[in-house]
Amino acid sequence: MGIEYKIKFWVPPGYDPGNLFKRLPSPIHRPTMTEIYNYAIEKDGFYFSDSLVDEHVASIAFRMFVDEALLHAESIEIKES
Repeated sequence: MGIEYKIKFWVPPGYDPGNLFKRLPSPIHRPTMTEIYNYAIEKDGFYFSDSLVDEHVASIAFRMFVDEALLHAESIEIKES
């Protein structure tokens, strides 16, 4: 169980998230081999799931997704699902 978010913004055609993926912290908590966070790129933005395993790492990743969305839109919408 965790917290799920939708980061809605206009995703440009042909969007390539490669640079974002290279900068993201590892989503795996190595000592316990559990998932810290998960994500998906959707037609209308990003889906982000915080597994509540490592607050520090999840918050860094979440902020990176928000910053990435703001590169492509003047405003974004964040909803907790």
